[in-house]
Amino acid sequence: MIKALLIILSILPINSALAIDKASNITHQAIVDIIDPPNSAALNIMVSALSSLKELKKQKKATKQNIGALIRLKLLPNIAVGVSTKIALSKHWDGLNIQQKQFFQYYVSESLIQDYLGILSSYGKLDSVHISVDPDVKRKGDKAIVKLIINVNDDPKSSIISLKMIRLNTWHVYDIVFSGVSIVKNYRAQFNSYIRRKGVNSLISKSKKKLEKLAK
Repeated sequence: MIKALLIILSILPINSALAIDKASNITHQAIVDIIDPPNSAALNIMVSALSSLKELKKQKKATKQNIGALIRLKLLPNIAVGVSTKIALSKHWDGLNIQQKQFFQYYVSESLIQDYLGILSSYGKLDSVHISVDPDVKRKGDKAIVKLIINVNDDPKSSIISLKMIRLNTWHVYDIVFSGVSIVKNYRAQFNSYIRRKGVNSLISKSKKKLEKLAK
C-alpha cells in the first residue's frame, strides 16, 4: 500500500509539469493569434504595396520596371513561394529531384511577380485608397483566407482580393484570388495539362524559354 502511494506521488509532479507545459503552449498560441492575426498581416501587406504604388504614381515614376521593383521589395518577402510551387505542381511535386524543385520555385516566383504586376498596374489614378478587411476570416489551423475590400478614389465599386495565407513563423501569402481567379490554381491547371501531354522535362524547357523572354 505504501509502495503504491509512493509511486502515485512520484508520477504526480510529472503529470502536473505536462499539464502546465500544455497550458503554456495553448496560452502562447492564443497570444500569437492576438499579436499577429492573419487579417492584420494581410491588411499590412496590401496597404504597404498600394501606398508605395500611390507614391510612385504621384511622382510619375510608375513604370513597369519600378512597379516590378516594388513587388520584389514589398510583396515577395511576404509570399510563401515554396508552398505556392508545391500546390502548383500538386501530384508531380514528390517525383521531382532537388534541381527541378529549385527551378520551379524560381519560375513560380518570377511568374508571380508578373501576375502581381498585372494586378497593381490595373489600378489607374490612386488619389486615395481605402482598404478594409471582411470580418469573416476563414481559418483552419495554420492557414487562413482573408478577403480585402479595396476602394480607390471614392469609387463606390469595390475591388475584392482574397489572400490565402499560411503561418510560417509569421503569416505569408501563398495564393491570391483576384476577379474570381486563383493564381496558383491557374498555374496548377496549366502545369498538369502540359505535364500530362509532354512530361516534366518539356515543361522545364518551355518555362526556361519564357523566363528568357521576361529577362529581355
